[in-house]
Amino acid sequence: MRILYILTSLGIGGAEKQVVAVAGRMAARGHSVALLVLKHAPEECPTKLPVLRLNISKTPLGILRGLRFAGKFVALFHPDILHSHTFPANIFTRLLRLSLSRQASPPVVINTIHNIYEGGRHRMLLYRLTAMQADAVTAVSTAAAERFIKLHAVSRNKISVLTNGIDIDTFTPDKKTRRSTRSLMQTGNAFVWLAVGRIVPAKDYPNLLQAFTQIQRTHPEAILWIAGEGDPAALTGSEINLNNPSVQWLGLRHDIVQLLDAADAYVLSSAWEGMPLALGEAMAMEKPVVATDAGGVRELVGEAGIVVPRSDSEALANAMLKVMAMNEWQRKVMSRSARARISQQFSMQAKAAEWESLYVQLTRKGTS
Repeated sequence: MRILYILTSLGIGGAEKQVVAVAGRMAARGHSVALLVLKHAPEECPTKLPVLRLNISKTPLGILRGLRFAGKFVALFHPDILHSHTFPANIFTRLLRLSLSRQASPPVVINTIHNIYEGGRHRMLLYRLTAMQADAVTAVSTAAAERFIKLHAVSRNKISVLTNGIDIDTFTPDKKTRRSTRSLMQTGNAFVWLAVGRIVPAKDYPNLLQAFTQIQRTHPEAILWIAGEGDPAALTGSEINLNNPSVQWLGLRHDIVQLLDAADAYVLSSAWEGMPLALGEAMAMEKPVVATDAGGVRELVGEAGIVVPRSDSEALANAMLKVMAMNEWQRKVMSRSARARISQQFSMQAKAAEWESLYVQLTRKGTS
């Protein structure tokens, strides 16, 4: 098969990492694969696959030009599948499909939704108005799928759930890496919590900072690492203390595996999510996890971690304290069950096979 993945950008984010990983697996399985991105990002997910960057401006003329260039590339590449991800790319791909409608056998269009929130009612209206241009829609969690059905953005008979996959070979704990990274980060014997994600409202870092303040009342030596792109000064709220020396803002990092190795536990404080990739990676790395009940978090964690209500810093702090109060054996049982859950239900190898099966099914249906 010939597969063209269409993304808003290749910026360092969960959706982008997932698409690049799946695309790489498809290429390794012998399919012809290329990527098309709507705009450039200062930092991009690395890939050896061919990439066409449209650098579209947010104007009607810019979109029309982007569609024209994309149409020319499609004519050269002859994809069987157009698989887009996140709202801007999903709508762009539907418009592209409309422009290709005169072809004898236009490519199959698949849209993927990566979050329970992709914008307000105007965006949901656009999804409804262009629904006929998508052959299938997938969501990364049941929670996301059900929300878009409820909003009448997608019909129930067109949407299915195909969750994110984790490369369990890459995300494997290593004691030597743990020791060297902790030494480099000068943690000593402190209990280290790690959170990964861009500094955006969805991640609700004020909730996490309030919870960590409560933790320090009984564990003043505890450390919180926050790895993610963005400026902490953009966070608002009188209760936020950005000068806490125990909270280390690490910025955008390319050594997440090493940071996970070095940390003692992982925390997610999000207000909304699709199915957070970093949380699954932490579970694969045998980390005890505490997470808010956002989007598909409960579907991912199951009984292998602690899930608490969103926007409840006291509940989040109590769950984190519970993990810290566990002895080494109790934490090991919890963390090993987390890796086992990822290996059995969310491995990238299994998810790549599911995507390939869906592609085959849809292309056969389109030619029948």
